[in-house]
Amino acid sequence: MNAKILIVEDEPAIQELLAFNVMQAGFQALCAGDAETTWQQIRDSVPHLILLDWMLPGTSGVVLAKQLRSDARTKDIPIIMLTARGEERDKILGLESGADDYITKPFSPRELMARIRAVLRRHVQAMPDKTVTASGLKLSPATHRVTANGLNIEVGPTEFRLLHFFMTHAERVHSRTQLLDQVWGTQVFVEERTVDVHIRRLRAALEPAGMDALIQTVRGSGYRFSATYDRGSG
Repeated sequence: MNAKILIVEDEPAIQELLAFNVMQAGFQALCAGDAETTWQQIRDSVPHLILLDWMLPGTSGVVLAKQLRSDARTKDIPIIMLTARGEERDKILGLESGADDYITKPFSPRELMARIRAVLRRHVQAMPDKTVTASGLKLSPATHRVTANGLNIEVGPTEFRLLHFFMTHAERVHSRTQLLDQVWGTQVFVEERTVDVHIRRLRAALEPAGMDALIQTVRGSGYRFSATYDRGSG
């Protein structure tokens, strides 16, 4: 797959090294050193994936990730956050900003390429075109739209896949490990805590329509999508 990878990194030596490894792996490399250049690159050629450094001059990677997720042109582009911050709270902040994956510096080119391939594979996996409905929610894989009683719901690409899986496996309890395998894939380097972050993002997206309680926490077991829910649960 000759995908275009946009590398957003302000350190020239690191940017050059990342571009070299991306091209060695058979991808196209686009480069930007700040938020302004990132948007210019996107206007010229929309990438298939963005490698986004946390520490950027001016607008930080975390803020830029949120902007990318809120823009119609870029909301579905997978993002891998690159950072020297290894604390769990930093990983969660990176994921909550809209990143699909998170890799801590220093990392090997081999690990980075494995992450890129895994995220790209996850986003191009075929999903049945059949529209799914439950409790006023309507999810259309063909148009990548979610509505709740006619109200449009904006969800990121990972949350879309997560909601699709929940809606097609309603009332069953799924552990974090099972959700990782089914939604992220078995070849992905993702921690179980990542599931919690995306569950929170999915609930936040559903909350304005009063649908957040559809996603229930089952203590000690995992999560369940219940089409007959109690609005006080979860």
